[in-house]
Amino acid sequence: MALTGRAALLAALGSVPVGLLDAGWTGVLAVNAPLAVACACDYALAAPVRRLGLSRSGDTSVRLGDTADVTLTVTNPSGRPLRARIRDAWPPSSWQPGTETDASRHRLTVPAGERRRLTTRLRPTRRGDRRADRVTVRSYGPLGLFSRQGTHQVPWTVRVLPPFTSRKHLPSRLARLRELDGRTSVLTRGEGTEFDSLR
Repeated sequence: MALTGRAALLAALGSVPVGLLDAGWTGVLAVNAPLAVACACDYALAAPVRRLGLSRSGDTSVRLGDTADVTLTVTNPSGRPLRARIRDAWPPSSWQPGTETDASRHRLTVPAGERRRLTTRLRPTRRGDRRADRVTVRSYGPLGLFSRQGTHQVPWTVRVLPPFTSRKHLPSRLARLRELDGRTSVLTRGEGTEFDSLR
């Protein structure tokens, strides 16, 4: 559990009139007691993190230089809606440098008793196996003052294969093989018995 920036901002704003009007304990309690009650209610209304169900699906292999999409399904079995920020952690070489923060962090809202899917797009920079790390979920209450936080192990492996740089030549090579195999009709000027093909 953790306080959010919104709670800290409200506490700071409340301390200004306290400092100006009544700098004693009475003024501090007058501001912080309602804020503490609001934080406790917000914490109680936030969806529990430990009971969430998480599973993965998606790509299991990718060529170096291409992208792989891994889908994370989040199931909320509780009776409270989940308002969450989710960090889907992978090894640093799973993304281009500087793009990890945007690619691994998601915002998600899951109504009570429902499930939602989110997709993490990987673009590996090295060959080999990339194994998913922990999934960290931070669940917020309706006021956004307090949050619950927990981690889940949701294993998944994406194998990064060598790049297929000759792929661009593949269509022309396949067309040539079809011609040699006789599966493609080829008209050559000066051949055949038709009048317009005779020289």
